[in-house]
Amino acid sequence: MRVLFSGDRGRWLSARRYEVLTERSQVLAGSRFAMELGRWLAAEAGVYLTRVVDRKTSHGETFLVTDGGLHHQLAASGNFGTVIRRNYPIAVANAFDREPVETVSVVGCLCTPLDRLGDQVALPRADVGDLIAIFQAGAYGASASPAAFLGQGPAREMLV
Repeated sequence: MRVLFSGDRGRWLSARRYEVLTERSQVLAGSRFAMELGRWLAAEAGVYLTRVVDRKTSHGETFLVTDGGLHHQLAASGNFGTVIRRNYPIAVANAFDREPVETVSVVGCLCTPLDRLGDQVALPRADVGDLIAIFQAGAYGASASPAAFLGQGPAREMLV
């Protein structure tokens, strides 16, 4: 099962797909079907918060540099077994009441082009000190991320 991202439609396990999975050929007649539901069950239970530490424009593209990144949230960066990178739902946490006014890329603080949390995201203006919220971060966050990568520390986790 998978978590739906913006632009996705419908449920992943439709009735027809279920039929196909349960109708096995004779050679598999004695087999059982099982799914690992970890991310599907836990993803929406978490939000990753990171603070904007710099705002840069390069070649006409605006970047919000944060104090977090792939070392805390590898899955959101698209580097955790993702074939096609997609943005997780993202917002300026202290600006929920403001409309998007610009398209930016949200990046981490590491010196690698892989440290991208959001590509070309429509957001309200964000400046140094603002909080970025990455939703659907309840699975494969800190536990699956390289916290010590390039000498960075672990993410602080809180249960609310």
